[in-house]
Amino acid sequence: MLQPTFPLETERLTLRPFDDDDLGSLHAYQSLPEVARYLYWEPRNLEESRTFLKQKMAATGIEREGDWLVLAVVPRETGTLIGEVNLQWSSREHRQGEIGYIINPAYHGQGFATEAAEAVLRLGFEGLGLHRVVGRLDGRNAASARVLERLGMRHEAHLVQNELVKGEWTDEVVYAMLAQEWKARSAIKPGRRGRRNRHD
Repeated sequence: MLQPTFPLETERLTLRPFDDDDLGSLHAYQSLPEVARYLYWEPRNLEESRTFLKQKMAATGIEREGDWLVLAVVPRETGTLIGEVNLQWSSREHRQGEIGYIINPAYHGQGFATEAAEAVLRLGFEGLGLHRVVGRLDGRNAASARVLERLGMRHEAHLVQNELVKGEWTDEVVYAMLAQEWKARSAIKPGRRGRRNRHD
């Protein structure tokens, strides 16, 4: 079980539960074709975003296998929602989890996805006691792969045309990290405490 104390602060970001005021900023990126391109869903209209916002608002902790924790990503400098970061408890028996993230393209290239994802990796390993965490992505999504590589995750698998998504066969790439690898990585990076699902 995982029930973080909010907000979570990283070097530049505040990670917090979604709220009603996030609808406009959420729809701003969910409506973009370039955001939906490598995900399972199509660009969303305002009412669809409103529906998914309610789901995100309820995902504030992990109580059982299959639950997702979904956090709004907000740079403290602006106070504006720019995306989301997710952690799933995918297997209780095997202590497995999965991370995901979406960042508004207007804020790409600034390391926000890596910074936010590192925080939920910490929650997975140190808060939930996971043994292994994966990140899954469309094989064409090189930018997302770079995020997982910067986190120190290993490229474990490239599954060729394993899913039919939006009418075309797509590859899936899997990255992973073990608890012992996280511990070794954290030991090398002192002072960084706190600081698909496919990804953008």
